[in-house]
Amino acid sequence: MDNTAKIATVHRYVEAFEKSDISIIRDMYAPDAVVEDPVGSEPHVGIDAIVAFYEGALAAGAKLELTGEVRCAGNAAAFPFKVIMPGMEIAPIDVFEFNDEGKVQSMKAYWG
Repeated sequence: MDNTAKIATVHRYVEAFEKSDISIIRDMYAPDAVVEDPVGSEPHVGIDAIVAFYEGALAAGAKLELTGEVRCAGNAAAFPFKVIMPGMEIAPIDVFEFNDEGKVQSMKAYWG
């Protein structure tokens, strides 16, 4: 997977929150993906658990805003951004690791 495709996936991720469109999230992730958000918390394993996790964030009105460039290396992309929700704002860095099919296999959110 080339860097252009990885960066496009990050932008689709932001778009999913802008549009509150869970189908974008479902399409991005591998069926057996793992999401650890934040790092150190109980991971969400498998597409159904991941979709349920994101449905909660979308229902809460979360929006994302990139705050720096997407950095790519190997099969991964890392990106800084803000999560803006009513009464809360955090500035994590997420790392997506991609499988051979170009789907997100792993996501880790570093809240800092």
